Amino acid sequence: MSEQTNPWEWPEEKWRGRVNRVRAGRSLKPAAWPNGARCAVALSFDVDHETNELRDGGESIGAMSRGQYGNRQGIPRIMEILRRHDVAASFYVPAVVALLYPEETRMFAAEGHEVGIHGWIHERNSILPPDVERDLQMRSADTLERIAGVRPVGIRTPSWDFSDATLEITRDMGLIYDSSLMADVDCHTLLLDGEDTGVIELPVEWIRDDAVYFNMNRFSALRPYTPPEAVFDIFLKEFEAAHAEGGIFQLTMHPHVTGYRSRVWILEQLIERIKAKGNIWFATHAQIVEWARDNAA
Repeated sequence: MSEQTNPWEWPEEKWRGRVNRVRAGRSLKPAAWPNGARCAVALSFDVDHETNELRDGGESIGAMSRGQYGNRQGIPRIMEILRRHDVAASFYVPAVVALLYPEETRMFAAEGHEVGIHGWIHERNSILPPDVERDLQMRSADTLERIAGVRPVGIRTPSWDFSDATLEITRDMGLIYDSSLMADVDCHTLLLDGEDTGVIELPVEWIRDDAVYFNMNRFSALRPYTPPEAVFDIFLKEFEAAHAEGGIFQLTMHPHVTGYRSRVWILEQLIERIKAKGNIWFATHAQIVEWARDNAA
């Protein structure tokens, strides 16, 4: 019998195994948020800088200069807004970025923000051998702890890429949470081959990510562009729905994407509109995960 290679020829055991390798488990939506808040707001920033170019072996000076903009202009603009509004956020930092800009990484932690794992050099997890992925993830945690002075408790995989080994590595490292998957809008447990790993997911979504609306590649046909006003409207509607449901509004932004003068207003006006709504808890991803874990309905 010839080998079955087409998906429609797979036996049930194979396709069911693919689906069940990593699966969302029990919902951890809490009955209430701290101090009677109606909604938890989880702002996050993926501090990729030059690693978007470096991870594929790229040598483009132009692309790396755009990454450096994230450090020189994007982060200062973002931090000024967070300080002015006294809002805590989570910063996911590739280890190479932390090594390039140690003072920046230390600043995040010193000002009360969370520093989370975001790979070694923004590598693609799904193409790595499991032992290499494990080594890079562990070295990333060690590097961030040494530079920031705080051991990371959560991970966001680069480009939200997930291999068959990622969750197992995260579990074995004793991390509290992952924020790379999209099965829900509320925190939930993560199952590995049907077994609870003890790792909690705080879901992301491309809809709530600035890069998909603004990124471009000058050497390809990739020229998406959404006016900042439209992006703001999408993010605001996501928040309003989360508020109505008593859930989590999670947002992912990038300093080298949103940190431009014509875009950074999105962050500030969003914070202002959220505060005006009232009954809001701004918190780091780790704080929200811990509350959901301990207060699930």
